[in-house]
Amino acid sequence: MPELRKDPITGTWVIISEERKKRPKYYQIVVDKDLSIPENCPFCVGNEAMTPPETFALRPDHSPPNGPGWELRVVPNKYPALRVEGSLRKSGEGFYDKMNGIGAHEVIIETPRHQHTWFDPDSGTLICRTLLAAKARILDLKKDTRFKYIMVFKNFGPTAGATLSHSHTQLIALPVVPLRVQEEIEGARAHYELKERCIFCDIIQYEGEADRRLLNENEHFTVLAPYAPRFSFELAVYPKRHNPTFESTPDAELDSLGSILSETISKMARLLNRPDYNFIIHNAPCYNNVGDFYHWHIEFMPVLARVAGFEWGTGFYINPISPEESVQSLKAV
Repeated sequence: MPELRKDPITGTWVIISEERKKRPKYYQIVVDKDLSIPENCPFCVGNEAMTPPETFALRPDHSPPNGPGWELRVVPNKYPALRVEGSLRKSGEGFYDKMNGIGAHEVIIETPRHQHTWFDPDSGTLICRTLLAAKARILDLKKDTRFKYIMVFKNFGPTAGATLSHSHTQLIALPVVPLRVQEEIEGARAHYELKERCIFCDIIQYEGEADRRLLNENEHFTVLAPYAPRFSFELAVYPKRHNPTFESTPDAELDSLGSILSETISKMARLLNRPDYNFIIHNAPCYNNVGDFYHWHIEFMPVLARVAGFEWGTGFYINPISPEESVQSLKAV
């Protein structure tokens, strides 16, 4: 029997329908991925002139900017969704609202090695460096008062939206707070006003005790399948210590996060054959006072099926694999 589950934070409804996984070709897993190095990859070492000048870099040999010798580089996106230059100039067009597309769009080039990815067994250091770079860039971009929200995300693979195969993460600073984040904040605020507790802390405690959807944990972080996941094998990563902002996380804890993400993604690679995926850091807005009830966290979503008409038309998601089953499958790897 299919089951309707409600996300306790945003109120989004999800249909868990295990009959759906019997459909032919439900999963769009690509077995043979092209791991060759394309000519003139702009993110490869030696091609630094193909990107805009770097805004941040890790250079252990103290080499000059915008040349070889780096472990990680951050550069403005060559084709940005938003631009730093200019003013917001909010205005109306009839009863519609609009403003200039002011923001920042940067790319974290995670490694000089084209074929090095988060799926590799030694990826803990790679992931940790990426997280530390994201933290540094958020702290810098927050100085610009035009920016209300800074989003960090990673698209891996073409079906997840990546246009380049060289491992990279993106960062976008926005002049508004996204609706999805506002929904989380309002859901968390309502829970706090009713119970005087953080809903994310409550989820961490309950899932740790119930141990039905808990995949992994260490001293600082817990990895679990959400109660109402929109997508098969969707995972959430929560810091155990209540903290609304990713950028205030101590470096030592980000090292711990890199380790648990590496372990988790390695399991995903073996079970699902290195799937394309989306990785998103959900953070508190830059200047909102949400510290008592909001809790930064990560969504990790492998791309195994496409969103179709029912999802777009209703806002409901159909997931053919329960979170309990997905966790047991990953634990068995």
